[in-house]
Amino acid sequence: MKEEIIEKILQLKKQRNAVILVHNYQKQEVQEIADFTGDSLELSRKAANTNADVIVFCGVHFMAETASILSPKKKVLLPDLTSGCPMADMITAEQLIQFKKENPGATVVTYINSSAAVKAETDICCTSSNAINVVKSVKNDKIIFCPDRNLGSYAQKVLNKKLILWNGFCPTHMKMLPEYVALQKEIHPNALFLVHPECPPQTVALADEVLSTTGILNYVAKSNAKEFIIGTENEITFKLQRQYPDKKFYPVTDLAVCPNMKKNSLEKVLYVLQEMTNEVKVPKEIADKAIVPIQRMLEVKP
Repeated sequence: MKEEIIEKILQLKKQRNAVILVHNYQKQEVQEIADFTGDSLELSRKAANTNADVIVFCGVHFMAETASILSPKKKVLLPDLTSGCPMADMITAEQLIQFKKENPGATVVTYINSSAAVKAETDICCTSSNAINVVKSVKNDKIIFCPDRNLGSYAQKVLNKKLILWNGFCPTHMKMLPEYVALQKEIHPNALFLVHPECPPQTVALADEVLSTTGILNYVAKSNAKEFIIGTENEITFKLQRQYPDKKFYPVTDLAVCPNMKKNSLEKVLYVLQEMTNEVKVPKEIADKAIVPIQRMLEVKP
């Protein structure tokens, strides 16, 4: 059954001139049919540069919006339209406009995990992998960072720069409490702790390395270490164990699962390719404004 679905997907992909972009947190079965896997920055770049007519984006809603903004002439399909992002929902364009009024003259740095409407009120976007370099590139001393207070807190600490933080967060990463890390370190004393900066600052402070999802994958590939405690959504832990069976990987907690990321499936990918439905299209007046901070982000050197 699975093989039949995959065969149909591959046939339709060719017929539609489609490309399948898959985030690192997606189920293994969805990652297996990907043309490209990666974090939000990598997939944003792929969306901008693809020659395909159709982009099937296996991720969450804001990612499909970003692909639509970068490729307005392409059809962007999201296998499950209900796959949202709780963090992105923690700030609206109206709230950001008000926050800017309360902090006049501030430059707005917005995490890519946000709606297109919020990006349209932003000066420059960032991802977890380039947040430090993006904030560093801003000449203004007065910087609003939204919506993730934890990523902003990490950038603030690394750069020794005071940021005005919006009080948003990722519910999945917030489950990685320092006491869970301490327990894993006690059980696995030789393991390196690799953590995503969306985790609470107290957890990030315990890390050997603070990295984006792709950063974690790349670090393990080059490391001589044999054991790792992984502080991000658990699909990365499973993916690493499959890729490096000679090494050991331990999740901080079994609770670290993003339910929205897991909504996409092979059946849903097949359906949207068959029906050409679930299109995500950003209105032109918003897209024209939102593309500016995204392009500024893409121009920042790694």
